[in-house]
Amino acid sequence: MKGIKKKDSWTVSNIPSQRGRLIIVTGGTGGLGYETALALARAGAEVILAGRNRSKGEAALKKIRSSVISANIRFEELDLADLASVEAFAKRMHSKYQRLDVLINNAAVMLIPHRKVTKDGFELQFGTNYLGHFALTAYLTPLLRKGHNPRVVNVCAMAAHTGVINFDDLQSEHHYKPMEVYRQSKLSNLVFSLELHRRSEAEKWGVKSIAVHPGLCQTDLAANGIGANNMLIKVYRLLGPIFFQSAAQGALPTLFAATSPEAVSGQYYGPDGFNGIWGFPTSARISPWAKDVNAAKRLWKTSKQLTNVDFDMITSMQI
Repeated sequence: MKGIKKKDSWTVSNIPSQRGRLIIVTGGTGGLGYETALALARAGAEVILAGRNRSKGEAALKKIRSSVISANIRFEELDLADLASVEAFAKRMHSKYQRLDVLINNAAVMLIPHRKVTKDGFELQFGTNYLGHFALTAYLTPLLRKGHNPRVVNVCAMAAHTGVINFDDLQSEHHYKPMEVYRQSKLSNLVFSLELHRRSEAEKWGVKSIAVHPGLCQTDLAANGIGANNMLIKVYRLLGPIFFQSAAQGALPTLFAATSPEAVSGQYYGPDGFNGIWGFPTSARISPWAKDVNAAKRLWKTSKQLTNVDFDMITSMQI
């Protein structure tokens, strides 16, 4: 059954003190991101909630501070669907901080019914979930290199297991199906995470890159995309409490990757229950597609061209 704790299961009680560590969580105003930020604030970290909606951000701050009186947490505006916003956010971080210890790339949009584009003309799911995080990670890598045991945690999804990256139609201009496009965006996050690990090792950046997925959780991510009145969402909300785990439970792989001394760079973590749907953090299966090194190099090169963000150049300079 879901939620049954094994004797050696990793939970929030295993989080080491995060006092003195600076952690950024994208999409931290609700669902998995909120639960991640809440647990990190409880562990003593200085947390930056990064999101595009200030009112939701302020509401999340108020809620976290009501639970954690000593919470050291603030909100910063960041729209991952706008590369100018990503760069502006990074510049603010460089001006305010000397280092960054953990970047959690969590924000996402899902199942947008009809094709939409970002401010830069990218298909919305691919642009927000992946390209925005690619650029953000590049801009913040100089700060991460100055961090203590620095880590990038890329939040993927079970959907990545069956995803394919269509290099001939990355922006889904000729063929748009919401779930296929979502799978592609999350697979791209996984491929990016593994390639970032390889490059960090080769170039001696000293930054760990770890991928995670939360299993199936009760969040509003799908409803925000499809719409709350969609029949699929109504069924999901009816059966979700029975078959899906909570957002707090789903955040455990992210928290493990962000804080545990046992988390290994270049690895993928998810729930240990049936087919990775629910449970406690453990190693997750990586699809053959995600292991394709040539595809990873191609995605990296393409991402650099699309975003006009040169990862290698930025890692050796300040913004």
